[in-house]
Amino acid sequence: MAGETASPLVSAAELDAMLREGGVAVLDATVHFPPARFDGDYRPESGYDGWVSSHIPGSRHIDLMDVFSEREAALHFTHPSTEQLVSDLQSSGIEPGATIVIYDQGSTTWASRLWWVFRNAGIEARVLDGGLAEWTRRGFALASGDDVTHTSASARWSVTDLGLWVDLPRVASLSSGEVAGTLVCALSSEQYEGTEKTRYSRRGHIPSSVNLSAKSLLDADARMLPVDDLLSRSAEVVPAVAEPVVIYCGGGVSACLTALALIRSGYEDVKVYDGSLEEWTAVPALPMVVGGESEGAIQDDRCQRS
Repeated sequence: MAGETASPLVSAAELDAMLREGGVAVLDATVHFPPARFDGDYRPESGYDGWVSSHIPGSRHIDLMDVFSEREAALHFTHPSTEQLVSDLQSSGIEPGATIVIYDQGSTTWASRLWWVFRNAGIEARVLDGGLAEWTRRGFALASGDDVTHTSASARWSVTDLGLWVDLPRVASLSSGEVAGTLVCALSSEQYEGTEKTRYSRRGHIPSSVNLSAKSLLDADARMLPVDDLLSRSAEVVPAVAEPVVIYCGGGVSACLTALALIRSGYEDVKVYDGSLEEWTAVPALPMVVGGESEGAIQDDRCQRS
């Protein structure tokens, strides 16, 4: 539980072989998030029905709308307390000695989110590269229905808190230059520049942040790019000497995919701003940048609604 695997990713072929050997807990962490129709259009949907329709045999759906997210938090998908994490691990039937592999039905963002939750707790887990789509493309077996019963774990988990999440004051200090490091926005370039509708209060990005879109780190089949390509792309905006790296997005989900990519590329001091723009844009006094910062960007404190 304390060590690192050779890679945070596992291929479909590797997972198939692991399943044949047994002792693997395969978790589908899918949540569906439709694009915003207007600013402030926030509509997450459980991925449970999709899992029932088609899933990796023996897997279980982990609904991040209910578990492994702080249930009493003011913000959506906030990382859980240590106490809740232990309780959710127990009730989900994940045994402490199991090899954990996480996937989702989309582009690996939600799998990466749960992976980061586990990573912060010192729990070793891996992410299926390319998710369910890659598993299906490779012709491996699929199952449907919800006829698998998972009992509570027989042993109690022991977890820690490695401090891989940061809060708003830390991000404000980083944005203002009071502390050293690199602030990275994992949203698309359109969302970063504020030309696309947002699910949150205001468009744009946090001042002084650079853009390394999570989606840009995947190939056409939603698999993560080779390490050399990841290094090339990340080094353009995140020099190795500019650690620590603090990543944010809209709600702390896509940021975890960019974090996974940076960890795989060899970066060590990487953290995620859990509240991300959902929290930052809700505070009118905190500035947002619309457009490219190097092109005379506008700092906009107004709440934009269409």
